[in-house]
Amino acid sequence: MRTGTANTYDNALQQLFQRQSELAAQQEKLTSGKRVNRASDDPQAAAQAERAMVKISRVETDQRALEVQRGALASAESTLGDATDLVRSVRDLVIQAGNAGNLPADRSILAKKMSDLRDQLLTLANRSDSNGVPLFGGLGSTSAPFADVPAGVQYQAIAGQRATTATALPGAMNGQAIWMDVKSGNGTFEVGLNPANTGAAWTDAGTVTAPGALTGNNYSVTFNVVNGVTTYAVVNTTTSATVATGQPYTDGAPIQFDGMSVVVHGQPASADSVTLAPSAQTNIFKVLDDAIRGVDNQPGGNRMSQTVALALKQIDSGLDKLQAARSQAGVWLNRADSITSAQEARTIALEDDKSRAVNLDMVKGISDFKMLDTGYQAALQSYAQIQKLSLFNFIN
Repeated sequence: MRTGTANTYDNALQQLFQRQSELAAQQEKLTSGKRVNRASDDPQAAAQAERAMVKISRVETDQRALEVQRGALASAESTLGDATDLVRSVRDLVIQAGNAGNLPADRSILAKKMSDLRDQLLTLANRSDSNGVPLFGGLGSTSAPFADVPAGVQYQAIAGQRATTATALPGAMNGQAIWMDVKSGNGTFEVGLNPANTGAAWTDAGTVTAPGALTGNNYSVTFNVVNGVTTYAVVNTTTSATVATGQPYTDGAPIQFDGMSVVVHGQPASADSVTLAPSAQTNIFKVLDDAIRGVDNQPGGNRMSQTVALALKQIDSGLDKLQAARSQAGVWLNRADSITSAQEARTIALEDDKSRAVNLDMVKGISDFKMLDTGYQAALQSYAQIQKLSLFNFIN
């Protein structure tokens, strides 16, 4: 087979151009630091890198949302701390109001201070985060979740708590559970004085001695005074059954029955009575309102002592709710830190996946470039030799 000079040139040029193209492609990889600069370079690797980038973008989105939630929870935790301080201040004023040396005017001043603190507490309960979302809006609230109406403070938002996920936390806390779910009395039963009492007796808030013996019924402890000797009888007013009768009364000694204990102080008059009823649901604002009315309206004496004892017990129950909620906010903030650490680790892993798919091994890349450059130089030299093989160069 005869091979012409032109055919030889064409073959040499084709090899030269191929070497030049390979060298340019390798130079582009070295410049960009990537093995895959376009999908056509390696479709499978490009798809793998794209999947990693989508996941990284999702992690970044989740993290931005988490930071908003973290900010809201930090504000809620700080607000609950402020609320706890306010309620403790009210508690101190209640104790001060129980001082027997106070005049009605003194108690009126204390009641006004308590009322101001109560209003500040309501403002805290309606506080919003930096985006205007109520901190205690529960499952949803676009306005103030608590409304101060003539009937008392009411919760207007949707009660409930959003669930946490592996990457997200609640952006608001359940205000219903924190502020509006306080049990009256001691949390199990409530002790009260009969308004018709004429004696000087008052009680503590009562305690539970045997939870298994509780009936959940209403009771009445009625006193009888004969010849200076005071006795009492206990009647289950729900069933009309007599629980005890003719029991000697001692000032400061506990009266116990059906798993309950109540301590009566002072000297009751004949026919005076103490009532015991199951605790009902109230809220921290009503607790404070009742305490304010009791301090402002009571002239002192046994009923003031009763007001103070009940108010302190219920305020302590409200404080327990606030402190428990603050602890929960702290738990969520700690979890936010854990989520952030996990997301950072996941991002690093995804970046590694992306890098393995498309990034260039620089040592190998430089070695391949040197090899291609050597081949290109050889192609150039061989083409120069081929150019000298023309027949005309040998014809004289």
